[in-house]
Amino acid sequence: MRRVFQVLSLAIGATLVGLVVVLAIVSAFWQPFDPTHVDAASRLLAPGWPHLMGTDGLGQDIFSRILVGARVCLQVGVIAVLIGALIGVPVGIVAAASPGWGGRLLMRGADIVYAFPALLLAILLAAARGGGSIVTSMTAIGIASIPAFARLARGAALQVLSQDYILAARVAGTPPWRIAVTHVLPNIAPVVLVQASVSFGLAILAEAALSYLGLSAPATTPTWGRMLYDAQQYLFSNPNLAFWPGLFIALAVLGFNLLGDGLRDVIDPTLQEVR
Repeated sequence: MRRVFQVLSLAIGATLVGLVVVLAIVSAFWQPFDPTHVDAASRLLAPGWPHLMGTDGLGQDIFSRILVGARVCLQVGVIAVLIGALIGVPVGIVAAASPGWGGRLLMRGADIVYAFPALLLAILLAAARGGGSIVTSMTAIGIASIPAFARLARGAALQVLSQDYILAARVAGTPPWRIAVTHVLPNIAPVVLVQASVSFGLAILAEAALSYLGLSAPATTPTWGRMLYDAQQYLFSNPNLAFWPGLFIALAVLGFNLLGDGLRDVIDPTLQEVR
């Protein structure tokens, strides 16, 4: 029964993530309406034809804006996760391979970064750059995710470095960088992949929050967080405007979290040993 729930979690997560990816791909080639076109005569229309999800307070097609918002959130998620993984994983491996003060110094630095949430970093970067942008949000979310990758990589790397074949490689004179590349990194890759999936969901949620606060994409760029901000004045008179972006934010975050849990159950070697 446990195995069934694990497979079901993985399948549901993959399906939801696939839905978001399909929306993003479709938005690159086709949109039923211009997502930024203002049409006062068509404002606040209920879902129907040709506006499948209705229109907002400016007469803009909600479905078209949802499509473009999927592309923006995936773009932010990919770049943010890459920043976190490409910096955090090497830091964690180096810290694990340096048992002295060097490794402790690296992890204390990661702890300092961990104390600054993505929202605070985005505010600081926006103030430094003179305003919020997608680059600001991607950078802030990516920097904020570095400590999680570093801690995870260090813990997994310590387990790998304690194995007998690592000792044999050291005795044979294998350089530390080669041990890290050929032995440590391939063995911790499944754990890093799981963390990347979870961090992707957190990045989407953080981007939506930053967009809501005006610290991400410009107001003219459709994002799910910005759509929620624009819908708040119609929350009681026309809740449809907040329903669709809120639904897709929830589905995207849930999808990546379920995908991460499913991947952890399937490919995490530590859990496999426990069974």
